[in-house]
Amino acid sequence: MKELHKHYNEGRLTLRDYLAAHRTVLANDRTWLGNIRTSMTFFVAGVSFIQFFDLEIIRMIGWAFIPIGILNLILGLFRYIQRRKMISGIKIKKKIREILQDDGDE
Repeated sequence: MKELHKHYNEGRLTLRDYLAAHRTVLANDRTWLGNIRTSMTFFVAGVSFIQFFDLEIIRMIGWAFIPIGILNLILGLFRYIQRRKMISGIKIKKKIREILQDDGDE
């Protein structure tokens, strides 16, 4: 994040680009937190169904919810990492473009 501040202060990024970069990073973080919340909900609901209900169908649903929660957490982590790498790649490409433009101005 401090790296983006530096480029904005040097006049390389417009305010719109600066804010868009922050929004993209925050949106990725928000999505990851949503995945964690959903995974925990499935896991806790599954454990609760198993512990507190005597009907076999509800217990089976509980046993299904536990792996769904774990799978959602793993998939969410992979998506978060992929998006973070993509965002980093976009930042690197933008920096290269800025350097090339600076060299062309001289």
